[in-house]
Amino acid sequence: MAEIKDSLQRPLKDLRISLTDVCNFRCTYCMPPEYDYKFLNEKQRMSFEEIIRFVRIFKQLAVERVRLTGGEPLLRPDIEEIVAAIAEVDGLKDIALTTNGQLLAKHAARLKAAGLKRVTVSLDAVDPFAFKKMSGGRGSYRSVMEGIDEAIAQGLTPLKINSVIENNVNEEQVLPLVRLAKEKGATVRFIEFMDVGNKNNWHKEDVLSSKEILKLIETEFDVIPKDPAFYGEVASHYKFKDGEGGVGLISSVTQPFCSSCTRGRLSAQGHLYTCLFATEGTDLLTSMRNGASDDEMLELIQEIWYKRKDRYSEERFNQKQSRRGKVEMFHIGG
Repeated sequence: MAEIKDSLQRPLKDLRISLTDVCNFRCTYCMPPEYDYKFLNEKQRMSFEEIIRFVRIFKQLAVERVRLTGGEPLLRPDIEEIVAAIAEVDGLKDIALTTNGQLLAKHAARLKAAGLKRVTVSLDAVDPFAFKKMSGGRGSYRSVMEGIDEAIAQGLTPLKINSVIENNVNEEQVLPLVRLAKEKGATVRFIEFMDVGNKNNWHKEDVLSSKEILKLIETEFDVIPKDPAFYGEVASHYKFKDGEGGVGLISSVTQPFCSSCTRGRLSAQGHLYTCLFATEGTDLLTSMRNGASDDEMLELIQEIWYKRKDRYSEERFNQKQSRRGKVEMFHIGG
């Protein structure tokens, strides 16, 4: 089946699947620790069979890349089986996973053997005390570093490190994170602090812009811009002049990339979201469980995508848009 395009002529090329809404961290920009979270029960979450069926259906719509997210996807007991089954779907160009890294050392070898191509590790600080602050007091910095090393050793590369930078919170971690990336031959991607969900108390003043981050990086490192790897790539990438790895900048606040967004997000509950900042998604799982055929599911997904007109980041500073309720990031994996 040919690729489909939304109302703004953006194709559906990337499918991000949240395997669980549960996480073992409480990062301040996603799941602030002061809230009491109500998680889905096992019956409410997509089963192994349902996840694989969704991947096969979306592949028929010319999806090229699948990323497994959470919550924390490595908390899913059948994670290796899920990866192995997705790897058997013909025609996918990439299967990746985003993790906080806490359990990565334990799983890296089995994930590689199952067919995972690469991992992205969320890490917002190199200093252990700053790490504890950003992770809501949970997790072990040492365990995350062991996970990064094991992932690299197993060939889950090019490894990326995602770092959310908040003004006056962890901006002093920018240069140490770049040093770490250069040492490991990885790419560290700095993400502007975003107003995802409704709980992280976002204010424009808390955003350290990509332009400011790059200026800080250039005080110590010589970096050169790289061309985008594919249409819809969200980060602007730079390589080191004198080493492996590099730096990426994700400027979703100061330089929105809505016009080239090719991502669909499937929550652990089987709801399809057409934007990271969506107010609500469309329940696909109920239709599947009620006996809808693959053709009927394809028609439903096509209808949703054809009508898609999301461009929240470009509209963010419209008062009505910035104050609306939004889905929480741990439900759809960022």
